[in-house]
Amino acid sequence: MPGTTEDAPKGWFSWKVMASGGIKRQVSLFILCVCVCQTGSETLRYTLAEEMEKDSFVANVAKDLGVSLSQLAARKARVVSEGNEQYFRLNQNTGVLTVKETLDREEICPQSDICTLFFKIFFENPLQLIRGEVEVLDVNDNSPVFPEKEMVLEILETISPGSRFPLESARDKDVGSNGLQNYSLGPNSHFSLDLGIGKDRGKYAELVLQRQLDREDQPEVNLLLTATDGGSPPRSGTAQVRIVVLDANDNIPVFGREVYEVRLAENSPPEQLVVRVAAEDPDEGSNGKVRYAFTQTSERSRQLFQLNAATGEIWISGNLDFEEAKSHEMVVRGTDGGGLSAHCKVHVEVLDVNDNVPEIALTSISASIPEDAPPRTVVALFRVRDRDSGDNGRTECAIDGDLPFSLTPTFDNYYELRTDAALDRERTAEYNITITAMDWGTPRLSSQESIFVQISDVNDNPPEFTQAVYTMSVKENNGPMLRIGSVNATDADAGRNARVSYALVREQGKEKPNVSVNSENGELYMLRPLDYEEVRAFQVAVRAVDGGSPPLSAEAVVRVEVRDENDNAPVVLHPLPNSSAAAGELVPRRARAGYLVAKVVAVDADSGQNAWLSYELAKATEPGLFRVGLHNGEVRTARAVSERDAARQRLVVLVRDSGQPPRSSTVTLSLVLVEGFSEAHLRVSEEAPAADPDTPLTLYLIICLSSVSALFLVTVMAIVVVKVRRASGREAETGPAFPKIAGEGTSGSLPRSYVYDVCFAAGTVNSEFRFLRPLFPCFPAGLPPGPGDQRSSVCSQDVANLGEEGDWAAQGRASLSEDMGPRPVEAGCAANKVIGANGIPDQNPWLTHQ
Repeated sequence: MPGTTEDAPKGWFSWKVMASGGIKRQVSLFILCVCVCQTGSETLRYTLAEEMEKDSFVANVAKDLGVSLSQLAARKARVVSEGNEQYFRLNQNTGVLTVKETLDREEICPQSDICTLFFKIFFENPLQLIRGEVEVLDVNDNSPVFPEKEMVLEILETISPGSRFPLESARDKDVGSNGLQNYSLGPNSHFSLDLGIGKDRGKYAELVLQRQLDREDQPEVNLLLTATDGGSPPRSGTAQVRIVVLDANDNIPVFGREVYEVRLAENSPPEQLVVRVAAEDPDEGSNGKVRYAFTQTSERSRQLFQLNAATGEIWISGNLDFEEAKSHEMVVRGTDGGGLSAHCKVHVEVLDVNDNVPEIALTSISASIPEDAPPRTVVALFRVRDRDSGDNGRTECAIDGDLPFSLTPTFDNYYELRTDAALDRERTAEYNITITAMDWGTPRLSSQESIFVQISDVNDNPPEFTQAVYTMSVKENNGPMLRIGSVNATDADAGRNARVSYALVREQGKEKPNVSVNSENGELYMLRPLDYEEVRAFQVAVRAVDGGSPPLSAEAVVRVEVRDENDNAPVVLHPLPNSSAAAGELVPRRARAGYLVAKVVAVDADSGQNAWLSYELAKATEPGLFRVGLHNGEVRTARAVSERDAARQRLVVLVRDSGQPPRSSTVTLSLVLVEGFSEAHLRVSEEAPAADPDTPLTLYLIICLSSVSALFLVTVMAIVVVKVRRASGREAETGPAFPKIAGEGTSGSLPRSYVYDVCFAAGTVNSEFRFLRPLFPCFPAGLPPGPGDQRSSVCSQDVANLGEEGDWAAQGRASLSEDMGPRPVEAGCAANKVIGANGIPDQNPWLTHQ
């Protein structure tokens, strides 16, 4: 019976397990054979037998590289196999390289005598790459197999001895010595077996006719063909060869060429005609009709090419791939109707075209890099692979756009992505780097890979205030912890480096500030009430500090302006509100309307509109007799004083500011209506209050005003004395002539003009009148001209001059009062009066209290 014989392999270890019933089963296990050799300083080479179990030992990489296990784990060592399949696993704890699954050399490298798996070991911190190779050794685990268990050959009986008949070749997936090595033919009397080697280095067998066939003697010949490999122990496969002896057909098909050679591009479309083989047979009928079929052709070639049995045309039935197989060889058998056959070979060479785009495989990448990373910092490592050959497989890489990164080729088509300039996260926080790989084929093909790199923040930006100086306002008498505003600082950094906190800058030698700042949001609060009259504005410095290491800071100035409130009532300076005098102000009975009686002087500690004062008469003994100036506080007569008016008048003056709500104060004035100024004693019902000894400013003002008044009086008296002396001298020379009617008067007034000084102190009971001597007689108008005319003119001029000097003195004192501010006057000369011939005193501006 034909079949495949499997002999138990002899390895380093083998176990034999006997099963009940006499069934024997042999299980063989090969242990790893490792041979480490270094052709370069960073290349590891190992060998490994196929069919090893999962997690089988390959090598101790840590020992071979001289790396400690702790360093192996710290540097995150890992192994990466080339291609899509990962065959190995590296244990970081032990440093042992193991296989991830059972390796089948025939599946991994189906058409290669030497099966080498390439891998790379990557280390980080710093980045390092170690190349490694593992050669998978073939194990004799496959027996030779024929495509068909029975091969049928029809041979004409007239075929002469020496004729050769190719047989189907057996296939052995093993390679080398484990592959197909020999064919043998069972004993027979007609045929022998001849072995040959094809272009693919494979062995094939041919039957050689040794003795003439005789159909009548033996119509069929059955042969046993055995294929044996070179393993230890060897494996073999068998096939039955059935030879049918045909009746005479004396002409065999003849091909026009023994070998057909064709060149095809790998991108040739399916159903494209490759070649047409043709065999000629001079026989007639069915013996001359040739049919074609593949023989001694691989299964992959049968899938890629289709043969028309009638015409001999070979068509493409699949997709050619230069990277998979660079050539295909097929054997075509032409058989006529009589069973005679001939053979030819078709050799197809596949031409490479640029049909594979470059492939970019990332090996290592840093998710983020700090913005202060120096130039030439490695960001990523990747490999570019193009499965084409020649220029079609030659690649180049570039970065799209103007980015601060560059590519550095290393070896074996590996590239390093590095920084090319200084980075700034505040300008660009992340980069989407597009890498384009392009080959040199025609047309040029390219592929792209995007690498996302995030820039981590470094504290390189201090906080910045939105304003260098913040101006805020608050009303006086504010409540504690009143929010008056906020400051704001921003930091261009991110995360903790951009977290800003606020604090006041304390200056040495200064008291604790009136404000506090919220460290988180920069809001400012007043700690205690403010008084506009004490503090109108102040400023503090606020510092903003970020959360970086080391922290960065900035400062801003906060100016706080205090707004006034109407919290102060007007204060009357003159007359003093609580004074009581026996005689306040004297008003002559003959005073006309508009006569200045007194002046109320008040101030308000507030400012602006809150300090605008207005005066009004709140209460009066005679409501229609007096009026008060709305803005200047002057008390004047509203009409002429009559005899019916009471001698004592009491006025209550209301002083009100313009604030909201308004505040007010009152002062009481006591006035005495006198009939001229000849009364010796004037009683005043109220006493003046004593001066406040605690007010030095008031005392200084009184001294200044008294000094100025005294100096003015001395000057006036000196002028008067000089003029009197000059007038007396002239009078002594000429002699006065008085008319008789000069001493007459119907109104009871003095016949001559007298200048008197009224000097009294506020708060005294008695006022004294000092009468000066007559300056000179003033003649009435209409008298006959005489020597006295000149004196009359002199008298009028002197009186006029005296009046002008008195007005000038009043104006001087008023201006002095305005310069120094309103202050109460408690003592001094109140007025100088010039009594006319009719006995009515002229109004004196000095009556206004300064």
